[in-house]
Amino acid sequence: MTQEQETLTAGQLAAGFAAPLGEQGLIAFSGEESATFLHSQLTNDVEHLGLGDVRLAGYCSPKGRMLASFLMWRTAESIFLQLPRAIQPAIQKRLQMFILRAKTKPADVTDQYVTLAIGGADGEAVLQTWFDVLPATPFSKIDHPLGTLLRVADAFGSPRYLWLATADTATVAAPVLKDRLHVGGDEAWRLSEIHAGVPQVGAGTQEQFVPQMVNFELLGGVNFKKGCYPGQEIVARSQYLGKLKRRTALASIADAGAMPGAEVFSPADPEQPCGMVVNTARNGAGGVDALVEMKLEALEAGDVRFGSASGPALQFKPLPYALDKLDV
Repeated sequence: MTQEQETLTAGQLAAGFAAPLGEQGLIAFSGEESATFLHSQLTNDVEHLGLGDVRLAGYCSPKGRMLASFLMWRTAESIFLQLPRAIQPAIQKRLQMFILRAKTKPADVTDQYVTLAIGGADGEAVLQTWFDVLPATPFSKIDHPLGTLLRVADAFGSPRYLWLATADTATVAAPVLKDRLHVGGDEAWRLSEIHAGVPQVGAGTQEQFVPQMVNFELLGGVNFKKGCYPGQEIVARSQYLGKLKRRTALASIADAGAMPGAEVFSPADPEQPCGMVVNTARNGAGGVDALVEMKLEALEAGDVRFGSASGPALQFKPLPYALDKLDV
């Protein structure tokens, strides 16, 4: 199934969609000390990652700023990290620098799989064409003769899945998916991720955010009980000492050129940016929907502009989870 260029709307995604992904890369760490090594590097618990678990995890600089965000799962042989292809080589090289004598080896396995994203109200029924049992809860997975099926964060009130299949299996599935679901590509998946409130750090936003600034701990991407990792002290201090004054919101922006890394402004303080765009996807209405990190005071005031204090106003939308402001 080739990627379609048509922009899907939120309504089409909510009804049911399928999207073959080309922008996501995949690193597999293999070897008996893979979990121990990654546990020492990432924000989440890797040592207790079960065969049925899917987790978010961050990779931070020593200053606690995110260099990458991952979707993470494991098999009996390997631990997998999914991240944008654009930053995968540099991140894989950086992680490899710290392996030293640990018995683990990373490999780029992106091209070994076809990754199909499926979701919306009709998504489950279509997947049941091939799978008798689906993952029961968000952030869980099953392994099946037809591939690995990950359930990720819900969006539009429905489950979303990533199906890692062989090229042959994807070819067989393609006609059914095209017949029964709206077909998009990477941008459709990004739009669904945005409406799920799940950020992804990419080339335009590396080293910009402490995990809590992009709601990462609210999504289970940070384990505050695990041992040390790069930036751990700063991440923990932000959580427990009330240093964090920023969060990420969901909004529409009437500018189709809005890109990750672009700044947003509050008219109350027009000279200084109050935040930064994290992720964007075209929404089919001439603009983009976006996750936008910003100062809490600007978010609470409700008047935030894209590009400058006189730019287009962000139209805020509800996230599927609550922003707990008591811990910031």
